[in-house]
Amino acid sequence: MNENEKQQALLRMLPGVDHVLELAKPDPFFENIPKSVLVRCIRSAVENFRKSILDGDPDLTEGDLADSVFLEKVKSSVHAAVRPNLRQLINATGVVVHTNLGRSLLPVDAIENILTIASRYSNLEFDMSKGVRGSRYSIVEDILCEVSGAESAMVVNNNAGAVLLCLDTVAKGKKVIVSRGELIEIGGSFRIPDVMAKSGGILKEVGTTNRTHLRDYENAVENDTGLLLKVHTSNYSVVGFTAEVSLKELVDLGKKYKVTVMEDLGSGTFIDFSRYGLIKEPTVQESVAAGADLITFSGDKLLGGPQAGIIVGKQEILDKIKTNPMTRALRIDKLTLAALEITLGHYRDPDKAIDSIPTLRMLTLPFGYIETKAKQLGSVLENIGDSRLKIQLVNITSAAGGGALPLLNLPSKGVGIKIKGISPNAMERHLRENATPIIGRIEEDIFIMDLRTIQDDELVPIKDAFENILNLN
Repeated sequence: MNENEKQQALLRMLPGVDHVLELAKPDPFFENIPKSVLVRCIRSAVENFRKSILDGDPDLTEGDLADSVFLEKVKSSVHAAVRPNLRQLINATGVVVHTNLGRSLLPVDAIENILTIASRYSNLEFDMSKGVRGSRYSIVEDILCEVSGAESAMVVNNNAGAVLLCLDTVAKGKKVIVSRGELIEIGGSFRIPDVMAKSGGILKEVGTTNRTHLRDYENAVENDTGLLLKVHTSNYSVVGFTAEVSLKELVDLGKKYKVTVMEDLGSGTFIDFSRYGLIKEPTVQESVAAGADLITFSGDKLLGGPQAGIIVGKQEILDKIKTNPMTRALRIDKLTLAALEITLGHYRDPDKAIDSIPTLRMLTLPFGYIETKAKQLGSVLENIGDSRLKIQLVNITSAAGGGALPLLNLPSKGVGIKIKGISPNAMERHLRENATPIIGRIEEDIFIMDLRTIQDDELVPIKDAFENILNLN
């Protein structure tokens, strides 16, 4: 049989949709699968085989088109089709607030409150004391003011939205003075100048990349100046021959010329990390105490809560922001509020917050604790008993992530893995495709898992994943 005849024979073996549907009927796997999904997967499998045949795939045989084999292909396709796209995974990268992996883990009681609020009606926009319509912003306003010391507060869906809303309310059509060294770019190529342009504010750059002085701001103040903006460079640092104007100096300048002063903290925090041996990061409380009129920051970075953009500041200005029509487009939903309120409650006792908020706990974990857990994982993997598996403990550094604390290198301990006959890249791919994906890093031709971000109950799933790799090869 020549190649053309072989190709035609294989094409004739391709099953029809109705035939495969009949094959699937007695199989319990397909019992609760919607017919539309099954039909789509059958057609996809047929088309994939047809393409392979027409492309002359030398590895394709008649056995691959047998009913039982074809049905397994359909099962695999159906399983992928009905599985949620947003999935749980194991973060073994050592990046605590990993933007690509969902950022902060929520406190347990915050998760429980989400379940409670999601499964029942709530007073989202109902004033319980007066029996009339209320405001969702009031849900967390009191606790934000309590923790930060601010006069007023509100929350929107993310910090870029918070910045946009503030600029649109305070400085639309007016000049916004900001240092050149603070015109940052955040994740996804979103830049402060672009956000400002969308808000209608007019950018007025002062100073240079590395040095900006108070006189630069003062010389730029004009009758149409609407805002003095300070942006905390939370995702990078300029070192060496540098100079910047403090928030307190800007506040004094704003009072002198009656101009609003705003600070965008980016990865805002209520915790002074220097108390725990880490790099000092400006806290929200310090910015409030310095007298800033408006302060914006994220809820899902160093704060350790859900994605949110938080605005705190002076009552008079917040009242205007709350009535801006744009707030409707940026408003926060009830499930985010449910998680945020509980997370914020932990900050009433900062020492307890360190233990109960996963982001804070991982950032401040003692090296000895991480080392002990690394030894435990190493032992768990050694118990697999496969001579191809080579395990070693390695000293590495973790990172805060999420565009926060860019100069912070956290000493950590990792488990390095080599498998004879399997490259680190192939290992990484297998682990990424695991039922519970495991995301680590490759350094010096070794696949490494950082124990700082691996949760205590994830050691056994990691063992199962490596057993699967070894059984497949």
